[in-house]
Amino acid sequence: MEKARYIRLADMLSTAIQEGKLAPGTKLPTHRAFAEQCGVALATATRAYGVLERRGMIVGEAGRGTFVRDLGLPPTLGIRHTASDGLIDLVFNMPGDAGDADMLRAGLRRLAAAGDLEVMLRYQPHGGRTHERRIIAESLASTLGPIDPECLLVTSGGQHGLATIALGLFRRGERIATDTLTYPGFRSIAALQGLELVPVEGRRGVMDPNDLERQCRAGKLRAVYLMPTVHNPLGAVMDEATRLRLIEIARVHDLLLIEDAAYAFLEPDPPPSLIALAPERTIYVGGFSKSLATGLRLGYLIAPATHTDRLLEAIRATTWNAPALISGLVTGWVEDDTLANSEETRRQGGAERQQLCRAVLGRSPVLSHRNAGFAWLPLEKGVRAEPIVTRLKERNISVCGAEPFATTVAVPQALRLAFGGVPRDELKGVFQTVREAVEGAAVW
Repeated sequence: MEKARYIRLADMLSTAIQEGKLAPGTKLPTHRAFAEQCGVALATATRAYGVLERRGMIVGEAGRGTFVRDLGLPPTLGIRHTASDGLIDLVFNMPGDAGDADMLRAGLRRLAAAGDLEVMLRYQPHGGRTHERRIIAESLASTLGPIDPECLLVTSGGQHGLATIALGLFRRGERIATDTLTYPGFRSIAALQGLELVPVEGRRGVMDPNDLERQCRAGKLRAVYLMPTVHNPLGAVMDEATRLRLIEIARVHDLLLIEDAAYAFLEPDPPPSLIALAPERTIYVGGFSKSLATGLRLGYLIAPATHTDRLLEAIRATTWNAPALISGLVTGWVEDDTLANSEETRRQGGAERQQLCRAVLGRSPVLSHRNAGFAWLPLEKGVRAEPIVTRLKERNISVCGAEPFATTVAVPQALRLAFGGVPRDELKGVFQTVREAVEGAAVW
């Protein structure tokens, strides 16, 4: 059977890209110009470009045009794939400290000496053991206010917590408002569950309540997903007045508030959390991977009592329960102040790295939190991120652009640098290489 015309056109361009006749970064003709060149209808040209986009061979950038991708650079490098051997990874934020292994050894020795070790080999309650839920709830009281342990559910990490919310509380097709730049893990969950993310404008990671209200009037929203304290990827901390205004809108339009607090511990003096201000409609998602270790997958949800049964069912359906061995380790560290000490170490380490980042990158408009191990680097007008990502890969440094974080059609040109896990003695040279690649891009 003869291939459809648009498939033949897509194959023609695909061959030219693979053979190097169309180099990475080449700007392709507009859909209309391509249609005229090939003597086909505009719709046929548009379908051909759509095939190539789905194959990962080209990328369309709103307001800029369509460009050939670098085929040696996976579109999701560092988001769905770990960096290749030999690459310095600035994609995943993997904070660590020289004393982490000793922390683990001490925790394992404590567990081994415990009298209830055998119980950890058995099934556990879906929401976590009662005394461990109480330990976590009490540790949060100083920042969140009193927490009912029955409303705190233990999960296998913050990502699992977000998946539990999507699976347990939302139906396919429902619409959730979020920032124009947001956590890629939540984007993935929304896509799997068939949820529509509605981008809401803001400024530097702080959502604009007026635009949220406009979106509510434009169509029914079910919830708002926010990172009000240390936004990922921009590092912003939302002020209290904006939080109160967003809550007011949520009450008027009956919206759930999903408060992602993955990096909240980095801010030593935060405004009141959403769950403290609106506990009746806020689901708070926390975890320990950024403050203790990324490999110890333990998190928690705090939700109104009206939602806990459905959330428990989602936990049961996905993991049954979080591993008791890990929850035992982590709650032990909560009790003996190991967690508090680790959080302070992460804050200090992040502050030192941020100072070095700004010192080396100089006049670049870096956006970040002062204690975070990551930063956002917007690029100058006319400079594209993908060639810089490619050039840095050639120099053994893995970074990502804005695409994994963007919920809008128009993806900003920027780099996200995650440097929490890079040894400090290597970091200055890494930042210098990034600066040279960015400065060189302006003259390409």
